Parts: sequence; C-alpha cells; structure tokens
Amino acid sequence: GDTRLKRQSAPIYWEILRKQKRFVLNSSPGPHKRQKSYPLGIFLRDVLKRAANMREARQVLSKGKVKVDGKVRMDINFPLGLMDVLELVPARQYFRLVPKDSKLLVPVEIADNEKGLKFTKISSKVSIRGGKLQYGFHDGNTIVSDQSLSVGDTCLINLEKMMIQDVVKFQKGSIGLITSGDNAGSLGRIEDIKDGLFSLPKRAILSLENRTVELPADMVMAVGLETPSIKVS
Repeated sequence: GDTRLKRQSAPIYWEILRKQKRFVLNSSPGPHKRQKSYPLGIFLRDVLKRAANMREARQVLSKGKVKVDGKVRMDINFPLGLMDVLELVPARQYFRLVPKDSKLLVPVEIADNEKGLKFTKISSKVSIRGGKLQYGFHDGNTIVSDQSLSVGDTCLINLEKMMIQDVVKFQKGSIGLITSGDNAGSLGRIEDIKDGLFSLPKRAILSLENRTVELPADMVMAVGLETPSIKVS
C-alpha cells in the first residue's frame, strides 16, 4: 500500500500542520484501521515531540527505543490505535492511547505497573476444537479461552502472558467510555442496551454528567463497574 498520504486527507484528529508539505506518512495496513490510527513516526514527531523530523524518528525506532504493547517496533508507518501502550524505553515513560476531548487518540501517561495491561474489546467469537473459544479483539489480537464471553465485552489483557486477566461485561450498570464521535473521551454509566434490528445497529444509552446520550454500541467500550479499572483519561 501507499506509505504516503495527502496531508489534507489525513484524519482530522491528527496533530499535524496541514499547510506544510503535500504528503505525510500513512499507517501501514495492520491491526487498526487507517482512519483510526496514527503512524508511529508521526506520533513520535508531532504528538510526543520526541523527534524533530522523520529522519530522527527513524533513528529512534531503528535503535529499538520504542515498544508498542511490549514489543519493539521499528517501522515508522506502524499503526498505533485505541488503547495501545507506547513505551519510550530509555526514558522509562509509558503512554496509553485513549479518546479525550472529542479526539480519538490522545496519549495519557501511565505508571510502570500499568504498562503490561490493556483494554481490548471483543469483536468476534468462534468455537474451536476442544470446546474452547477463540476471541478476536479490536486491536487485531486473538486469544483462545474457555471463558464464555460476548462480543462487545471488554477484556483486560495481560500483555506479557497474552491472557485475559479480567472482564468488563458490556451491560447495564457498567461504566462506558465513548471512543469516537463528538463525545469521544466521555465516561458515563450504561443505563440500557437496545438490541439492533437489521437496519439499526445495537445501541447503548449512557448517562453522562448532565445528560443522556444514545449511541451505536460500537462507539462505546465498557471499562469498569464503579470506575475504570486502569487509567483511561
């Protein structure tokens, strides 16, 4: 695929200067959709300001100084997306990419003890041999488990062991994080879930601080029962 993108057609939330050069890096095809990810090089240069230009970003990456979800990544086009954990190895700094203030992906700094934990939303479920289930997640990962979970539930993944450490059910009473749209980054209690019809997707009704919103379920991620179980804002 093309590794460049016209600057004007880059996703709105990317923190880049639109009027500079004509082209900007594109995300490689990968776990996250292009419209919902940041190429690693742009993230280092424009968001974290850890590189003055792409040449510097390349050097930082080629020295193995950056990990995503615990794995060293060297490709400037590697796509960073929702809930990914970015580690700047020499600085011992860790960031989680979360929705915030209507933007899809904003880095929030997290403590060392959270760098190995990640929220992933179940996007698919398949029965496999031996009575086990294979779950596919929003970030492209899959895990085989004998737990019976539903599409839409959120798993807290231990990245080192690639195992499900905890589950937040997508159900009435859970705390939901809005992951896209005008309210991206808002947290609210899920008051109700309406089943989808063939023409209308499944919907969630959330009470935010001063109002109630109804959104397609795929724009909401369950993140806890009383408060989020890891830092998401």
